[in-house]
Amino acid sequence: MNLTSPSASSLRRYGPAAILLAVVVLLPFARSAEAAIDIGAIAGIVLAWRQRGALAANAGVRLAAMLFLCYWLPALISAPDSVAPGRSWMSVATFLRFLPFAWFVVLALPATIPWPRFVGTVGLVVALWTLDAWIQALTGHGLAGVPEKERLSGIFGAGNLKFGPALAVLSPFALAAARARFGLRGLVAAFVLLLVPVLLAGSRAAWIMYALVVAVFLWREAGSFLRFVTWSAAGLALVALVGFVALRGSAAFDARVERTLGVLNGTEQAVDEAAAGRLQIWGTSLRMIAAHPINGVGVRAFRVAYPDYAQRGDKFLAEGCDGGACHAHNLVLEVLSETGTIGLALWIAGVIFALRAWRRADAAARSRAFVPGLALAVMVFPINGYFAFYSADWGLFFWWLLALYCAALTSKNWDAKLSD
Repeated sequence: MNLTSPSASSLRRYGPAAILLAVVVLLPFARSAEAAIDIGAIAGIVLAWRQRGALAANAGVRLAAMLFLCYWLPALISAPDSVAPGRSWMSVATFLRFLPFAWFVVLALPATIPWPRFVGTVGLVVALWTLDAWIQALTGHGLAGVPEKERLSGIFGAGNLKFGPALAVLSPFALAAARARFGLRGLVAAFVLLLVPVLLAGSRAAWIMYALVVAVFLWREAGSFLRFVTWSAAGLALVALVGFVALRGSAAFDARVERTLGVLNGTEQAVDEAAAGRLQIWGTSLRMIAAHPINGVGVRAFRVAYPDYAQRGDKFLAEGCDGGACHAHNLVLEVLSETGTIGLALWIAGVIFALRAWRRADAAARSRAFVPGLALAVMVFPINGYFAFYSADWGLFFWWLLALYCAALTSKNWDAKLSD
C-alpha cells in the first residue's frame, strides 16, 4: 500500500479511533472485543518503539505504566503458589497486552479525533443499545433475540447478562453527549431513556452504578446544594413513577424488586436470598482470605479454591463454576481473596496515582477526563457487587476506560493538535 495515498492517510487518521470504538461495539459478542484490544496492543508496541526516545517524558505513558503495575503485579505475585497455577500464569501473561494497548490510546488517539466527537460516538453506540433494549422490552424481541426470563438482556443476549452493568458504566458517555448536543432537556431525556433499560435489566449493581452517575451529573448541573436537593427529589419521584409502571408491566422486574425488598425481613436467609446467594460467596471469600492473607489463592483461582472453603450446603457447590462460585462478586473481596493484602495495597496505590493525576491536571484535562473518570469510579465502587476485574471481558472493559482516562487527562491541547 502507498503510505502517501488518501486511503493510507485516512487509515492513520481514523484507524486508532476505529480500533478503540470496536472494543465497545464488540463487547456484547462474547470475547470478540479481545481482537480489537490485541490489534491496539500490537500497534502500541510499534508506536512505543518508534517514539522510544520520548516515552519517559510522556505523562500519559507514565500514568498508564503506574496503573498497569498496580493491576498486574498483584496477579504476578499471586501466581507462584496459586491453587490453580495454570489459570493464574495464563492470566498473568494475557494481562500484559493491556499496557501497550493503553500506550496506543495515549499516543495515537489524541491526534486522530476531537474528544467531544469521540464521546459523542460512544454515546451513539450506547443510544443504539438503548433503542434495541426498548424494542426488546416492548415486543419481546431484540437484535439478540428474546430476553432472559427474569431480566432484559439487550444486545448482550440471554446467555450473557452483562447488559445492565455495561449500560450503567457507559451511561456517562450518553448523558454527556446528550447534554452537549441538546442542553439540559437532552440530559433529562437521556436520563429517562436509559433509566428504563437499566431497571428492567434487573442488576442491582447496575441500579447502584446508574444512581451514582445521575447523582454526579445532578451535582454538576445544580451549582448549589439547595438546587441539588430539589433536583434529586424530582429525580427520585421520576424513578418511583417509572418503577411503578415497570412493576405493573413486567412480572420479571416485579419479582426482582420483591426479592430485593426481602432484605427488610432482617433474617440471614432473607438477606442472602435478596443478595442472590452473595452472602455465601462473601463468607467463603473471607475464609479464603484468612487462609491466604499475603498473596491470596491465585489470580483467577477463586472457583478452584471455592470448594475447600465453602460451608456444607452451599448452593454454589452444585450450581457454580467448576464446583464453586465463579468469583467473589465484590472488587475488594476479589482482590483480597485472589491476590491478598499485597494486591489490595497495590490497588489502593493505583487509586492514589489516578487521583493524584486528576488533582495535578488543568481544567481542560479534567473536563475531558470527567466522563471516563466517572465511568471508572462507578465501576470500582467498593461496596457494590460486580463481575471479576481479572476476567477476560470485564477486565478489558476496565482497561479500555483506564486507557481513555490516561489519554484524556494527560494529552495537552488535544483538539489544538488536530488543526496543526
